[in-house]
Amino acid sequence: MCGIVGAVAQRDIADILLAGLQSLEYRGYDSAGIATVESDNTLNRIRRVGKVKMLADAVGEHGLPGGTGIAHTRWATHGEPNENNAHPHVSADRIAVVHNGIIENHAPLREKLQGLGYNFTSDTDTEVIAHLVDHELKSSNSLFGAVQSAARQLEGAYGMVIMDREQPGRLIGSRSGSPFVIGYGIGEHFIASDQLALLPVTRRFAILEEGDVAEITRHKVVIVDSEGREVERPVEESTVSHDASDRGKFRHYMEKEIHEQPVAIQHTLEGRIADGLVLDSAFGEGASELLAKVEHVQIIACGTSYHAGMTARYWFESFGRVSCNVEIASEYRYRESVVRPNSLLVTISQSGETADTLAALKLSKEQGYMTSLAICNVPGSSLVRESEMNYLMKAGVEIGVASTKAFTVQLAGLLMLAAAIGRHKGMSEEQARSIGAALMSLPSKLEQTLDMDGAIQSLAEDFADKHHSLFLGRGDQYPIAMEGALKLKEISYIHAEAYAAGELKHGPLALIDADMPVIVVAPNNELVAKLQSNVEEVRARGGLMYVFADSAASFGSDDTMKVLEVPHCDPVIAPIIYTVPLQLLSYHVALIKGTDVDQPRNLAKSVTVE
Repeated sequence: MCGIVGAVAQRDIADILLAGLQSLEYRGYDSAGIATVESDNTLNRIRRVGKVKMLADAVGEHGLPGGTGIAHTRWATHGEPNENNAHPHVSADRIAVVHNGIIENHAPLREKLQGLGYNFTSDTDTEVIAHLVDHELKSSNSLFGAVQSAARQLEGAYGMVIMDREQPGRLIGSRSGSPFVIGYGIGEHFIASDQLALLPVTRRFAILEEGDVAEITRHKVVIVDSEGREVERPVEESTVSHDASDRGKFRHYMEKEIHEQPVAIQHTLEGRIADGLVLDSAFGEGASELLAKVEHVQIIACGTSYHAGMTARYWFESFGRVSCNVEIASEYRYRESVVRPNSLLVTISQSGETADTLAALKLSKEQGYMTSLAICNVPGSSLVRESEMNYLMKAGVEIGVASTKAFTVQLAGLLMLAAAIGRHKGMSEEQARSIGAALMSLPSKLEQTLDMDGAIQSLAEDFADKHHSLFLGRGDQYPIAMEGALKLKEISYIHAEAYAAGELKHGPLALIDADMPVIVVAPNNELVAKLQSNVEEVRARGGLMYVFADSAASFGSDDTMKVLEVPHCDPVIAPIIYTVPLQLLSYHVALIKGTDVDQPRNLAKSVTVE
């Protein structure tokens, strides 16, 4: 959930660590801290509640020399956001620790350590790590061995970096469920939870595997796997642009990423459609043979990615000619499930490190799925490495916590997958080419849709005093309504719910009044007549409606209904197109409400805990 940066160098590294934390601010956090060790074994630590800038100001005021250091942005799990609970945590004024994840057995460990004379100054689960490592060091001169011994006593998911003031020039990183990269420099090395934090100082990275423990010094990195064997992890040159975090002409990252969608879709389509047809090779080597055998698709995802899966279910069953189930990863993990013959497991995650989705993938390997496919935006992520097939999204770095371009690119990938499977199940060539043409038209159609920005900005003013809203859709637009509601609640803090429009009469109509805006997505498809009847049900009860509609759908504006025309498009890509106006609506409403658009309260970009 949080950001970790560590460095070992001959120079003072406080500025490097702070710059790394600033690069990771998009993940979401409530406090930040930094600790360094000087060559004379002095341990320095500064922590602050709030933004990294407050921490940087404190470092500038007090100074923080030292060539070995760790830094952290915390998203609270155990204990409220305050300075005592901020990382790094320290034991015996010697051991300093930063940690992502959750230590599930922290309570019995705390009790044990208190019995050994350790005093706790925080409410966190992380502090037990610091004291545990210090205790293990009493019977070992090796920090590496002490960390390994401590790690064997921990239960849960974690990524942690440990520093000992009596051994300057050395960091120990340990991974169990929370991602880490090692950054390689010249006479200096680094560790971080995301390579984006280290791009200003290196472009050479190795990814730690599950269970790895790494010892990092200025001149050497030693990695030991979960079996205790020394291993080499491949060092690769990063292609991620450091300028990806530049907002350019845009006020927020979210606005920038909404407007990047035409280019992101273009990138995800490149080399994956030829002669008007989706290529099986888009999903990996040997995909043709596997896709031909698929009889059922099981999709597992969380949040926005779950909505993408819900939309794709309509595609898999309407023209992919296979049955499809979609489930929230955290629910799938904890129930008994029956795997159908020749089932393809599809996991969807922007980061590829979503804890529940990863755990569900691991569980699936024991359940008899034919194969697994990850739809993901990060090539070296855990999800990609642990899946047998992959669809890399190529959406570019997404920094805004509320996902936008990653969602539409996920939809494009899922539409391609449904078309590829459908071709193996008897889809006509005419239909296959029609889907290919619709996909290729997406960039230009999205450009046209973004031209609605000004009109939507004006419409958003109607939401200035609203506290609740309803979103309605039918068919494959119902999950798009769900996504629209999620976006509005995420960044404007307006309570929003989505319903299949046919469900209005089964309860939600009781909520309709002049203070409850109703947002409707209405492409001109076979369900538009049914949707118009649902709209009339709202109008008859004094509701105020905002309808995003195709010009041919025959909706007219009046005192109770504002209609915004969406560019006409092929119905198969309508869910992707109609997502964009809802993103713009949520963005402009959030501006009016004065909320933190890119880092909404209580939320984090990469959810690496259950």
